[in-house]
Amino acid sequence: MKKIFFYAAVLTGIVFVAACFEFARRGPSAQKLQRVIRFAHFTDIHMEPKRNAPEGLAQALRHMQALADRPTLLITGGDHVMDSFSAKEPWVATQYETLKKVFREHCDLPIKYCIGNHDVWGGNKKYSETTGLEPYWGKQRPIHEFGMPGRYYSFSQEPWHFIILDSTYPIDGDYIARLDEEQYGWLENELAAHKDQYIVIISHIPILSAAVFYDGDNAKDGYWSIPRGWMHLDSKRLKDLFGRYPNVKLCISGHLHLVDRVEYNGVVYICDGAICAAWWSGNYMECDEGYGVFDLYSDGTFAHQYISYGWIPSPE
Repeated sequence: MKKIFFYAAVLTGIVFVAACFEFARRGPSAQKLQRVIRFAHFTDIHMEPKRNAPEGLAQALRHMQALADRPTLLITGGDHVMDSFSAKEPWVATQYETLKKVFREHCDLPIKYCIGNHDVWGGNKKYSETTGLEPYWGKQRPIHEFGMPGRYYSFSQEPWHFIILDSTYPIDGDYIARLDEEQYGWLENELAAHKDQYIVIISHIPILSAAVFYDGDNAKDGYWSIPRGWMHLDSKRLKDLFGRYPNVKLCISGHLHLVDRVEYNGVVYICDGAICAAWWSGNYMECDEGYGVFDLYSDGTFAHQYISYGWIPSPE
């Protein structure tokens, strides 16, 4: 697997915090601002019928919908199922059906979906025993299962514009983190067309992250060595694009099962933990099983908190 290398100097000028607690970014008169929307962000569910995962997701949904200040929208951050990238079709179908059943029975909010690497069916043809010619192969599987308008799309809640990206780029039976050229061109057009709205971007894999340095033994031979699927390889290209549009305010991701906040060049990047934390077996490093709640305000500011919903792993 190819790896990218970072010197410590890369972090110069980046402010970051990594932990599981509330992050807020509001102006001094935040209490008087008009809130446009409050939404929940559920990422890295990794659903399967084992490990009591269905009850775990149901508990998270009940907890979120019982908040005194209840969100009005749920956005998922990808990796809805434990794995379909290398799985055979019957197991893929079981995972998706289990997930959708929990959503049907325990969620009454509208849901917007984002594709994660584990949602892509047959990315590894050898282990999934697929050819690529099957109905709903690849990213068509989550698009079909969730009724998505496409693998990337957008919608508005004035004065905010939401952009949902597909950050998984399959290659040689594996994947890297980047946008394909078609999607990058679409993103350029979206930003150009919505210069009068504040922009929030949802991707599964972080565009920029601090926690990526802590996920694994990544300090080797005097260098930071970060696997190519853990953070966007086109991060600099996207940073340069965002720099042309000061209305880009917030990028939200998952993938790492950790929580962090990085602010660079006027954009805040939040990696938002995981519903399943350590794949339904307890905390993952400093991160509890939890979900994000975001408040977006009329002046382009926002607030975020990461909420643990009190999951106790099954003793199995």
